[in-house]
Amino acid sequence: MVVPRVGEVVMAKRRGSRNLRITITAAGQIRVAMPQWTPYAAGIIFVQKHEGWIRQQLKSHSPSYITDGALVGRHHRVSIKSRPHAAKTTIRVSRDKISANTFLPVENSEMQEQLIKAAERALKQEAEIILPKRLKLLSNQHGISYGSLRIRKMTSRWGSCSSKKNISLSYYLVQLPDELVDYVLLHELAHTIHHNHGKQFWAFMDEKLPDAKRLKKDIKTHRPRVEPSTKA
Repeated sequence: MVVPRVGEVVMAKRRGSRNLRITITAAGQIRVAMPQWTPYAAGIIFVQKHEGWIRQQLKSHSPSYITDGALVGRHHRVSIKSRPHAAKTTIRVSRDKISANTFLPVENSEMQEQLIKAAERALKQEAEIILPKRLKLLSNQHGISYGSLRIRKMTSRWGSCSSKKNISLSYYLVQLPDELVDYVLLHELAHTIHHNHGKQFWAFMDEKLPDAKRLKKDIKTHRPRVEPSTKA
């Protein structure tokens, strides 16, 4: 729905939600999670009350910009070759490279859109190699079992755990430092035992991961989206 002065907002009623909560996805979409019993009018008022915060957050959601030589994830280096007379742009993702041949300027919006899609394929490729092994290692280390694992595009959260102990992880995770990856994985493993973020959940996290409070703060500085690096 469209909220005056704010714009398009997705209102999502969820079972188990106790409070209204606003999130901004990596694509800049405004979402409001709300208890099932809450009227939509209350959601609109809540959004308008936080209009200033929403605008500030949207400014920080400027699209990622991929250039020649950028590093995507842990292993994929971007190589962009200018081909002025080419009939079309071609982009290939290999084991450690994103290779583009194009007649378009790198700053062109269509070119950036294609590069972002290629980067997402590269991240998924890396995530499917790295995350299952790391989750299994932590599972064994802490004696926590889980059901299935699914790795997919998730732009509003880093991971989730179902009531059947099935875990989903965002492939954007592989862009984070190892300690934050482990924090997210252990967070989801903890949800196989504690299904909310109550005192028992955080006591469990503190026991298994002494730096949990610091890591919880640090991960808020990152967003689940393509974040290319310029490091060598």
